[in-house]
Amino acid sequence: MVEFGPDTSYGRSTAWYPVFTTGFGAGGLQQTKILVAGMKASTTYHMRSQVQCSTGTFLSQDITFTTGALPALPFPTLTVKRPNPSASSPENPGVEMIDVISGRMPAFVTDRDGNPIWYYDVGPGNYAFPFKLLSNGHMLLNIAPVTPLIREIDLAGNTVRELSLATLQQEVEAAGYDFVPTSLHHDIFPLANGHLILLVNFAKNFTNLPGYPGTTAVVGDALIDLDQNWNPVWAWNSFDHLDVNRHLNGLPDWTHSNAIVYSPSDGNLLLSMRHQSWVLKIDYNNGTGTGNVIWHFGYQGDFALTVDGVPSDDPSQWFSFQHFPTLISQSGSQTTLGVWDNGDNRVLDTTGTICASLPGYAPCYSRATVFDLDESAMVANLEWSDLPDMFGQWGGSINQLANGNIEFDLNDPAVVPSPNVASQVEEVTQTSTPQVIWQMQFTPLTANAYRAYRIPSLYPGVSWQY
Repeated sequence: MVEFGPDTSYGRSTAWYPVFTTGFGAGGLQQTKILVAGMKASTTYHMRSQVQCSTGTFLSQDITFTTGALPALPFPTLTVKRPNPSASSPENPGVEMIDVISGRMPAFVTDRDGNPIWYYDVGPGNYAFPFKLLSNGHMLLNIAPVTPLIREIDLAGNTVRELSLATLQQEVEAAGYDFVPTSLHHDIFPLANGHLILLVNFAKNFTNLPGYPGTTAVVGDALIDLDQNWNPVWAWNSFDHLDVNRHLNGLPDWTHSNAIVYSPSDGNLLLSMRHQSWVLKIDYNNGTGTGNVIWHFGYQGDFALTVDGVPSDDPSQWFSFQHFPTLISQSGSQTTLGVWDNGDNRVLDTTGTICASLPGYAPCYSRATVFDLDESAMVANLEWSDLPDMFGQWGGSINQLANGNIEFDLNDPAVVPSPNVASQVEEVTQTSTPQVIWQMQFTPLTANAYRAYRIPSLYPGVSWQY
C-alpha cells in the first residue's frame, strides 16, 4: 500500500494490494501499480510504499509529488462551518461524495474542508445520476441525460466497461421482459456478488382513467438485475404490482422512484417511490424472488405508526415525497432506516389537508428521520427526527455516521440563512435537541446537490480520519 500526506507523517493510505513473487533471485520481484487518489489540487504530497511479507514490513524511501490544478470545469463554491466542534472531537472519519446534477458539473469527492480530492468529467450536458464507490475500488456512474449509460471507471478515470441505454434496451427485449426501458434514472445499486440493480422507467398507455379521459401514457418504474457480465437476469415491473389510479402527484409521472436499498437479512430489495410516498419491500430473494410487494412503508401503507413508542394517527409524522432511505441496522425482524423526508404534499391532518408553497396553505417543511420497523408486529416507530427549518422540495440524502451522528443533504432549500445557497449538508447529533456539528453550503443556485454523503475514503476497507 501507499501512504501519503502533506508531510512525512503521511496520514492517508491506499488499500492493500497483492504483489506476487517467484523468489528473491534475479527477476523474482514483481511490480504492481497502485493508483493514489485523494489529494488536493496544486499541493505537494509526500509518499512512501509499504510491503508486508512473511519476513516483516518494508518501507520505501520518501518521495514527493505535486498535484496539478483543477480543470476548467464549473465546480461549485463550498463553504464549510463547524458551529459546535467540541461535540464531535475528533471528527467522524471519511470524505464527502458530492453528486451535483447540473450541466457539466463533474462528479467529485471532497475532504472535510470542502476541497475537491477526486473528480470525473461526465461530458458536456451530462451529470452523474448517481455515482458510487465499488468494492473493487472503482467508481460506478449512471451518466445522464445526453449520453445515457452505465460506466465503470478506475480512480484515474479510465473506462473499465460501460453499458449504453440502447444496448440495454436490446438485451431486455431479447430476454423477453414485458417492458423496454426508456431511461436510466436516480439510482443504481451494486450488490456484493457483482450484480447491479438498475432503476429504469418506461411508459404504458391507459385509456379513460378516472380524471384522465382519452389515452394517457403513464410513466412507471422497473428494476433490472444485471449479472457480473452485465446481462439482465431478473426484472420487476411496477405496473404488475401497484394500482395506477393511486397517484399522489397526478399523471403521467406515476411512481417516480429514486433509491434502491438491499436487505441483507432476507435478500430482498427496498425501493423508494417518491410519488407514492412509500418505500416498498420487494420479493427479490437474491434473484429468485417473485417480485411481489411484501409491504408498503409510509402513509396509507401496511405499518401502524408510533412516535417515540406512542401510537399516533397524525399523518404529518410520516415522511412525504422522500429520498434516499438508508439502512442503519438490521437484526431479525427489526430494521432501522434513515429517510430524508422532503415534505412535498405532506398530509397535515386526518381530514387530508396538505401543505403547499401557496398563499393560504400551511407551508411544507423537510426533516431528517430515523424509523425502526418491526416486521413481525408491522409497527413503524419514528425514533428520531430533526427539523432544520427549511424546505428542500427535491433531492437529498441521509446517513448515520460512526459515532451515531446523522448527516443529511438538504437540496434546493426554500428558506436558508443565505438566499444564494443551492444546497446545505449538515452533520447533527442524534439527540432530542440536535446540535449542528459540521455544515457545508453550495453556491451558486445552480449547484444542486442531488446527493451528498459521507464515505470512509476512496479505498474500500480504508477509513481516513480528519
